Amino acid sequence: MVHILLGLAAVPALAEPDFPPAEFPDLNRDAVVLGQQLFYDSILSGSQTVACATCHHPRFGTGDGLSLGLGDGGVGLGPDRVIDADNRPEQRIPRNAPGLFNLGASEFTVMFHDGRLEADESRPNGIRTPLGDAMAEGFASILSAQSMFPVLSPDEMAGHYSENDVAQAVRLGHLSLPGGAWDTIAARVEAVPGYRAQFDVLIGADQPVTFTAISDALAEFMIFEWRADDSLFDRYLAGTGTLGDAELRGMELFYGEADCAACHAGLFQTDHDFHAIAMPQLGPGKAARFEDHALDEGRMRVTGDPADAYAFRTPSLRNITETAPYGHSGAYATLQAVIEHHLDPVGALYAYDRAQVVLPDLPGAQDWRIMDDPDALAAIAEANELAPMSLSPADIQDLITFLGALTDESSISGRLGIPETVPSGLPVAD
Repeated sequence: MVHILLGLAAVPALAEPDFPPAEFPDLNRDAVVLGQQLFYDSILSGSQTVACATCHHPRFGTGDGLSLGLGDGGVGLGPDRVIDADNRPEQRIPRNAPGLFNLGASEFTVMFHDGRLEADESRPNGIRTPLGDAMAEGFASILSAQSMFPVLSPDEMAGHYSENDVAQAVRLGHLSLPGGAWDTIAARVEAVPGYRAQFDVLIGADQPVTFTAISDALAEFMIFEWRADDSLFDRYLAGTGTLGDAELRGMELFYGEADCAACHAGLFQTDHDFHAIAMPQLGPGKAARFEDHALDEGRMRVTGDPADAYAFRTPSLRNITETAPYGHSGAYATLQAVIEHHLDPVGALYAYDRAQVVLPDLPGAQDWRIMDDPDALAAIAEANELAPMSLSPADIQDLITFLGALTDESSISGRLGIPETVPSGLPVAD
């Protein structure tokens, strides 16, 4: 049995029942291949200029390498993305693009930084979403359902106001209604012979292509492509690999003195819960257009409970060395910086170094509105639930070394990779 040394005692750890094997669904190879093409195809966006891969690219650890990205109205990928002078974005995407690793595992039942989409057996379709029960119908999984959010977001993929037929439908609130945004996207895909032929195999030639059929294929691809459970850490747990001295010291800190596992628990280092740790907030924040502030209240926007103010989901730490910048607003550029924040959240909030952000130029963006507001900072600080603690620079480096052992190299670039072309003929997001 594998053991971890916590202090002087050797205790069983990271084996059943504490760490049961991850469960992933069986996959359909045809759906996986179809999903790969759709993921890199901008046909799913309103103006057909933004693909899923634009903000979730293997080159940037399935994120976009930016603190806050540019969706519709941007050109290029990652830190090289710039505004399109002829279609200027209204604002940055309000939150950092999260990684996609292991989202198909059965334990991932909550999606997004604030958990606004989650499995809920009490709902008619088993999914709770702020868009209502009708919008949760027909999806094969919670991962499939999450794809409805970016395609309906003006800032991400839909486009702004009346710039295209999808954006127009979204503006009118015609989402899953007949002839609405979903139907418009599905009709585009169905009109492409190369896609229609693949759907014939999956759903039958006599069945129309639906948005949920598209999203189901996307989910199958993401589950296959970015399953990350074969790291050095996994092999160590299985008794087929060894960790170096620094990795072992970092692991002992992680599960011991540093108490990282209090929140970063389980096989994938997340408790799937929400915590307020005084993370800096930049950019527009997740606020409605009509609101006159940009204070992102996190989980409270979903539950309405003041106890959830400024709480955000605990991210999984798998492949964490590849997914910078860190935090719900991408405030921290390095692992060292975000670990140091955890040691003194309130102090770090007030001493935040703005030079580390990675933001494309967007004239007029009020990126520091919250950080320049003493009342807003005080509110974020007051909600913090982490007590200060002390670790030496050497301890921090050992933690970082251990986190490197959570990397599954085979999942970084993806198992299928980037297709050379897509059936629509549109440029591939590569």
